[in-house]
Amino acid sequence: MKDIISKRVKDLQPSGIREFFDLVMGMRDVISLGVGESDFATPWNIRETGIFALERGYTTYTSNKGLYKLRLQIARFLKARHGLEYDPDCEILITVGVSEGLDLAMRALINPGEKVVVPQPSYVSYDAVVSLCGGKPTYVYTTEKDGFKLTPQALNSAIDKNTKAVILNYPSNPTGISYTKKELEALKRVILKHNIICITDEIYDELTFDYTHTSFASLGSVKNKTLYLNGFSKNYAMTGWRVGYACGPKDIISAMTKIHQYTILCVPTISQFAAAEALSSGRRSVEAMKREYKRRREFILSGLNRLGLKCVKPSGAFYVFPSIKNTQMSSLEFAKRLLKQQKVAVVPGDAFGKNGEGFIRISYACEMDKLKEALNRIEEFLRKK
Repeated sequence: MKDIISKRVKDLQPSGIREFFDLVMGMRDVISLGVGESDFATPWNIRETGIFALERGYTTYTSNKGLYKLRLQIARFLKARHGLEYDPDCEILITVGVSEGLDLAMRALINPGEKVVVPQPSYVSYDAVVSLCGGKPTYVYTTEKDGFKLTPQALNSAIDKNTKAVILNYPSNPTGISYTKKELEALKRVILKHNIICITDEIYDELTFDYTHTSFASLGSVKNKTLYLNGFSKNYAMTGWRVGYACGPKDIISAMTKIHQYTILCVPTISQFAAAEALSSGRRSVEAMKREYKRRREFILSGLNRLGLKCVKPSGAFYVFPSIKNTQMSSLEFAKRLLKQQKVAVVPGDAFGKNGEGFIRISYACEMDKLKEALNRIEEFLRKK
């Protein structure tokens, strides 16, 4: 059969992260600094709640919107944490991680040919989900000089009459940068001026180290132009539970729910009970993990700077994005040779956009002993290159 695969799918490039880590599979004694997943186990009380829900027989579907108990707790949490008010009946949708929330948002909002501004370097799925729904990514290439942050001037220049939305991720994957309230206010003025939608991915919000995280939707008049995405994977070490949520205007959430009910139906019930427990009693665990990530950040930054691999200081998440330009190697060559010669796995920067070339992403979501050994191996690699 000819042309059996959709052209959009055929034109889609595989994930640069997963493609690279196919090389890692089967190798022994590799220290992986690549996959963005916590080395902490989900806190016991959260796991126990999931187990107990299973034992009590909570194995049926929930509402398409998600367990009401969880939606109500999210509404109360966001009110207490950020002063945000969302109606759990019609303005909150439980999704299979932020990934599904983002996909639903694109399919609900974007018509073929409409544009979405994607600041890069960026998480690998952003431009892909835009393209899969027939939209067109408009890339804004941030730089070290700007701290890898989207500036109001750059955003304003990227918007035209066909622009529908902008994706804003902070703290960021892959750079770890975030935005102050003042910086977000400046971006807000551009978004309101052009009357576009801001889709915020704030999955690492609780892992902000140097100042208080400001939720974009909390900035007054922009709330009705903001779709807020968040979840439990990173803050609560719950990647495998696959629970996220979307909050926003009733009409957007309703449109996303339509797609969700035909494709996913609902998030696994026991995962939703566990997520509700995370919100009700997970604060202490989050703070403990945050303190450890901050300690690791200081260690890895100090080590990389000592080795001449300079990087913008991350404000959150658990990534650093050092420059390897002084090695005269491409990002892919550096990552492949480091893996082959020293068995340390990092992600080539160009996996996150073409302006990621000349950088690598390192995740410090692994125990300190492994970070120390990895730095020793990187030092040996640079000495012999």
